[in-house]
Amino acid sequence: MRSPTPGGAVETQSKRVLVAGATGYLGGFVARELHARGHFVRALARLPEKLDGMRDCLDEIAEAEVTRPETLEQVCHGIDVVFSSVGITRQKDGLSFRDVDYRGNKNLLDAALGAGVKKFVYVSVFDGAKLRHLDIVRAHEDFVDELRASGIEYAVLRPTGYFSDMGEMLEMARRGRVWLIGSGKSRVNPIHGADLAVACADAIEGAGGEVDVGGPETMTWEEVANLTFRVVGKPVKVTRIPEWLMWSAVRLVRVFSRHQAELLAFFTTMATTDVVAPSTGTHTLEDHFRQLGGPS
Repeated sequence: MRSPTPGGAVETQSKRVLVAGATGYLGGFVARELHARGHFVRALARLPEKLDGMRDCLDEIAEAEVTRPETLEQVCHGIDVVFSSVGITRQKDGLSFRDVDYRGNKNLLDAALGAGVKKFVYVSVFDGAKLRHLDIVRAHEDFVDELRASGIEYAVLRPTGYFSDMGEMLEMARRGRVWLIGSGKSRVNPIHGADLAVACADAIEGAGGEVDVGGPETMTWEEVANLTFRVVGKPVKVTRIPEWLMWSAVRLVRVFSRHQAELLAFFTTMATTDVVAPSTGTHTLEDHFRQLGGPS
């Protein structure tokens, strides 16, 4: 372990929390929210230099890899709660959803149990039980099964989707055309990382259980597309890709890359079904898009 500020004294705070996934979109917000609430924050990272921009909210950094259990032997010592948003989208180092989202988190859970950690808080997927036919969701939900059976107190957060995943639509609008899957009439209420971090911190501090969580606005994908054009100041140009064509593409891509095919299957499913959970937070998608930048 090493302190982000040499020689800095660490205060005794209400909970000592290990944040796994701190270099990702959500994990950074969670670390900052916990720090703001006065908790001790130890961040786990494979590449600690990726945390350079947030050392002001970290008490310690543990250099380790969840896919290498031998590196996790000490990371949970002295920790009250483990929080994990560990997962992959882009395949790297030949690792699969199963390797990271399931086995990586299982390795972390084993380390937590061995160290006597009191609670484990995990971020899965909204409606995960109904989507286990998708590789990425099955990896998450198989780990949730392990968590339930472990005997440790736990909480599972189930967000509808992240604002960070919506940026590609803004980029399409900048290029002059947004491509939608299906009719565009399915509804979603994605959530900003800062708002989801509040729900995660509440779960860390409060009772266990499973919590569905979405953002404050429910919109159709068509409405999201129209919003992107309004933000970039361009005329609305939307092309709808039939669902049958997307599923044909999934089958074709699977011949070359199961990982990419499963990602495409996940996004197709999310875009063609209602993904709406109880709303929370204050951040709006329009404000998020404007912060990413308006007209090109």
